[in-house]
Amino acid sequence: MPEQEPAAHMPPPPETLSAEARAYLGALVPMTAVEPIDLRTIRPFTEQIQAMIGAEQRKVHAVSVTEDIIAGVPVRRIARTTGEVDRSRVLLNLHGGGFATDSGSLTENIPIAALSGLEVVAVLYRLAPEHPYPAAVDDALAVYRALLAAHDPRDIGVYGTSAGAVIGPQLMMRLKAESLPLPGVLGVFSGEPDMVGTADSLRIFASAAEAQALIDAKWAYVGAADPGDPLLSPTRGDLSGFPPTLCLSSGRDVLLSGTVNLCRALTDAGVAAELAVYDALPHAFWSVMLAPESDDAFRRMSSFLTKHLGRR
Repeated sequence: MPEQEPAAHMPPPPETLSAEARAYLGALVPMTAVEPIDLRTIRPFTEQIQAMIGAEQRKVHAVSVTEDIIAGVPVRRIARTTGEVDRSRVLLNLHGGGFATDSGSLTENIPIAALSGLEVVAVLYRLAPEHPYPAAVDDALAVYRALLAAHDPRDIGVYGTSAGAVIGPQLMMRLKAESLPLPGVLGVFSGEPDMVGTADSLRIFASAAEAQALIDAKWAYVGAADPGDPLLSPTRGDLSGFPPTLCLSSGRDVLLSGTVNLCRALTDAGVAAELAVYDALPHAFWSVMLAPESDDAFRRMSSFLTKHLGRR
């Protein structure tokens, strides 16, 4: 692919953002290293971030977090500990982390479990490059099948951030291919479910090193598969029959273009899709930034997911 130029200087964040969000943006330092990312370092680092941000979230949201195995796949079960938990419905989460690490199985889910009153089952799917496509989708499918044994599909919601926002639509395509019932609702939170090209927002908002790291992570996940296969690149496939879908991104998100492109393809296919874009904020800000904007994003996600679950 053409050589990636460093991202242009970003303007100061607008005054409409909260003080917490402006401070977060001001502290961001663009990635400049060109060496391949060392997963032996980055995986423990993301686990530390999960623990730290998750602990802060739990000061506001009272939840339990338990480790479990479903259909041979490790999962985290997250549910609120104050008020009732609606066990008739359930949410399945596919975390972010560039397909290679877990950067969201806690921080993507603690607020949603608390706000929705539903149990969230976070799939700890196998990671690339050791386990390229379709391993993550296989794991998601195995857990989904197990949930189907106990729930009407309309009572199951699926959502994910970043890599999870790619695996989620891939799971929908797989369900269609295997003539299995699709869930009641889908959340695609900052993802690019088109593995062929490079969306424009990546060229605009990422430094050369950041862009290369994301591109390398994508190809490590694709492995020997055909990136143009609609099962791998749902945006290029037949999206008819997808459940109501919330596509959520932000104004400085490196995957903004991919999220918008999927949302447009969904509406073209007759799917009830909504797009929400938060001004000026970076990729997947809700999972790493403690700020009112993150709180609002989680409220929006939770409201959409619960609104469409269980519809008959």
